[in-house]
Amino acid sequence: MALATHDKPTTSIDFGAAVALSCRECGTRYDLGPNFACLECFGPLEVAYDFGRVTREEIEAGPANVWRYRSLLPVPADVAAKPNLAPGWTKLVKADRLAAELGLRSLHVKDDSGNPTHSFKDRVVAIALEAARNFGFHTLSCSSTGNLAGAVTAAAARAGLDACVFIPADLEQPKVVMASVYGGRLVGIEGTYDDVNRFCSELIGDPLGDKWGFTNINLRPYYAEGSKTLAYEIAEQLGWRIPDQIVIPIASGSQLTKIDKGFGELIKLGLVEDKPYKIFGAQAAGCSPVSAAFRSGQDVIRPVKPDTIAKSLAIGNPADGPYVLDIARRTGGAIDDVTDAEIVDAIRLLARTEGIFAETAGGVTVGVLAKLVREGRLDPEAETVVLNTGDGLKTLDAVADQARPSAVIRPSLDAFRAAVSE
Repeated sequence: MALATHDKPTTSIDFGAAVALSCRECGTRYDLGPNFACLECFGPLEVAYDFGRVTREEIEAGPANVWRYRSLLPVPADVAAKPNLAPGWTKLVKADRLAAELGLRSLHVKDDSGNPTHSFKDRVVAIALEAARNFGFHTLSCSSTGNLAGAVTAAAARAGLDACVFIPADLEQPKVVMASVYGGRLVGIEGTYDDVNRFCSELIGDPLGDKWGFTNINLRPYYAEGSKTLAYEIAEQLGWRIPDQIVIPIASGSQLTKIDKGFGELIKLGLVEDKPYKIFGAQAAGCSPVSAAFRSGQDVIRPVKPDTIAKSLAIGNPADGPYVLDIARRTGGAIDDVTDAEIVDAIRLLARTEGIFAETAGGVTVGVLAKLVREGRLDPEAETVVLNTGDGLKTLDAVADQARPSAVIRPSLDAFRAAVSE
């Protein structure tokens, strides 16, 4: 299939309440555009808003997806009427059996495996898609550890855009299948995710990539805002309150920083009570540069080469790592990691207690949650939320060795009685 090289059409720009891009380091502001780095200090850009009055009633009257929060996102007012996957409003599961196993009084699992392509990435891609439309891009692209590639190709298919996505060549096969089945072009790159991301950054500067919307590079400020919807949903589903503590997986770190931003916006707008909350970050031991920095009391993230079954979190040089450290320390939380064996145990624990089959990233969050409780670093009496960001069917290999029939018998009652009595 030929790669798209269309000219950008003239479009009307509508970003709702968003008014500018603002540097997170020096505060310099820029017009809304497909930019991601400050020209003054090279700091990351994020979306700045001028919110009007937003009420709970207005939000509750909206659709049962992320567009119920459109007044808090950089999207047009008519976004819900456009062809898109309409992700979000996933279940917040009251996890009493898991809580009892871990010794917690109150625990909920925010299960984002219920999104259209079975991961939270549908949220961020939905916002990036609207930015791509605003800027007249005809090709949607990304660098991905797997889930994002599938979310991008699916969203592009629904919206009628071309897609070309880039992944590490050794990605889990179910994620390869999901990314390719929607059409578009899927390109495997020899190396780690960090190698893939560097290549895509180079491609943006090439004439071929100039017309493309890279969801997590030149559209990153908009894309990242999609993670705020997790904060909004959790608060609304809890009866318009922020949980006392929350455990969030860390890949680039953007999800954690934007959930914190989302909680802050709800407080500022008077939609929830202003109260302290703690944010805990979770990594796999085989890719834990943020956890290592937190443990040693450092502010600098030292890049690592990933070696873990949790490939969706395998980003050795996380862009938002320093901001994650700031948030964990400011809120009184922590950042920790678990081994691959602990990840598998946690996947099985969540499945056995709550009927939720998590991908490896969910095993990381549940595993770190259990570790923090054991070590007395997370309050067992406080209201707690843990995130599961994807479906276990995407990472079957992680538990395949432990998933087999309890017994293989002849089709007779005697054989069954003998098997169950062993």
